[in-house]
Amino acid sequence: MPSAPAHHRTTPGESAMYVCMCHAVTEDQVKQAIEAGADSPRSIAQGCRAGTDCGSCVRRIQALLGEHGARPCPTARLAARLGLADPEAAEPARPQRVRRAA
Repeated sequence: MPSAPAHHRTTPGESAMYVCMCHAVTEDQVKQAIEAGADSPRSIAQGCRAGTDCGSCVRRIQALLGEHGARPCPTARLAARLGLADPEAAEPARPQRVRRAA
């Protein structure tokens, strides 16, 4: 069986938790990019292409950046300034039952 390209292989001790399925980028690869100076989803994307296809990994990339001291994304800052709830912390709205008069 042919081996995966070098940038897709995990090394001993490395996690194979994928952040970006489109480009097979692991959480450890994103963390390495952050440790090397990446400070935004765009700078992560320039190094490993994570976040450049479907975009579903961008929120996780932002969370990893936040865990490592990077600034929160502009959307989160704007929501905080406007006093809006954190979308991840908010519970989904439940549909209200409409009662009919008897």
